[in-house]
Amino acid sequence: MRHAIRCAAFILAGTVVHASEVDRPESPVLVTPILSTSTTATGQPIVLPSQHARVLVWTYDIAPGATLPEQKHPYQRYAYVLAGTLRITDGKAGRSLVYGTGDFIVEAIGQWQHAESLNDKPVKLLVIDQVPGDVPNTVLHE
Repeated sequence: MRHAIRCAAFILAGTVVHASEVDRPESPVLVTPILSTSTTATGQPIVLPSQHARVLVWTYDIAPGATLPEQKHPYQRYAYVLAGTLRITDGKAGRSLVYGTGDFIVEAIGQWQHAESLNDKPVKLLVIDQVPGDVPNTVLHE
């Protein structure tokens, strides 16, 4: 039995790709950089909760032509556009940024904004929040 376990472990170990092998041209893993930044979309420095951070991961499905209510995020929020086209407009400055499939968004912190789905296709987002404890990360404008 021990021999069988050792053989299985040896066979499985041969299929593991180590991090140092990922950068080799013959690697079975393709790594494509999407974004490297230390600031939000509006130029703010990214600041994470210092203690007891909680990571929340969501998917958002936004209907074609839908407009989200004006909102702000007190803590860091990231979004990856899986499908569709989304326009995010700064509520105060009126500046808009448009994101499409494959774009990564580092949302502004504490700034009012609204978003809308452009074109006739739905928007699908993978959203990641980093918050201290169990607090919400979306505040709707009243």
